[in-house]
Amino acid sequence: QVQLVESGGGLVQAGGSLRLECAASRSTFSIGTMGWYRQAPGKQRDLVATMTTGGSTNYAGSVKGRFTISRDNAKNTVYLQMNSLKPEDTAVYSCYARAYGTYWADYWGQGTQVTVSS
Repeated sequence: QVQLVESGGGLVQAGGSLRLECAASRSTFSIGTMGWYRQAPGKQRDLVATMTTGGSTNYAGSVKGRFTISRDNAKNTVYLQMNSLKPEDTAVYSCYARAYGTYWADYWGQGTQVTVSS
């Protein structure tokens, strides 16, 4: 099993910034793509951004130019810098990692609340 521990959520005013961090435990596993998804109340969970070990990124259109994903492969940690936050960014943000132990599997963090007030 891989445990993902998130930090950095909270309450911020519109136009503000937050930085999320997610660290993956179990260094014996090979960590592949890492990223962030979010789920607003009453809505499905959606992609925010992902990053491969090689540095390729994928962003949701709604966050391009405002959010930046980065990672430290040596620490198996992924970050999400969120700038120019909008009330519609309010959601529970969950960390994601694809990892290989004896097979590839998807792992999720417990989620961290991000609330943007208008």
